[in-house]
Amino acid sequence: MRHDIDPDATSQPVRGTAVSLNYEPYSLSPNAQHNLKLLSHKPKSTRGAKILIVEDDLDLCLGLRIRLQAHYDTYVANDAGAGLSMAFTEMPDVIILDIGLPDYDGYFFMQGLSEIPGLAGVPVIVLTARDRSTHERRCHDVGAKRFFQKPVDDRILLAAIEQLIG
Repeated sequence: MRHDIDPDATSQPVRGTAVSLNYEPYSLSPNAQHNLKLLSHKPKSTRGAKILIVEDDLDLCLGLRIRLQAHYDTYVANDAGAGLSMAFTEMPDVIILDIGLPDYDGYFFMQGLSEIPGLAGVPVIVLTARDRSTHERRCHDVGAKRFFQKPVDDRILLAAIEQLIG
């Protein structure tokens, strides 16, 4: 027997977008990780700057969110479509983007971002495991401001964010 969780049934307000999961009692279905599209959390408001992380690796998302939420309001999307929706609703100051996403790639995301009024100027930091020599130039050509290969040192990432926020 399968149940759908209605994200709107909660009695407490939640910031960000809702999470929808299909589940079976006592255990997640084998495809539960693929059905998990967005994570949301209640961010700390330290300086008011917003960082959107668009990454399909849930462990990496959690690690980035933990490191960044001490300094910024952080939001997470796990695919390009959800990332564009989140960018439109939250209007982030910086976006950290993976190139290899499950629905569309990061290039599609950056192209879509450039076509949304008010988001075309949002700086994008590409954080990917893909080859630098093949992808760095292409990322910059479609609008990325910084390119880093995984794993990236926290200090370098934070410095890049600070430079882009200005």
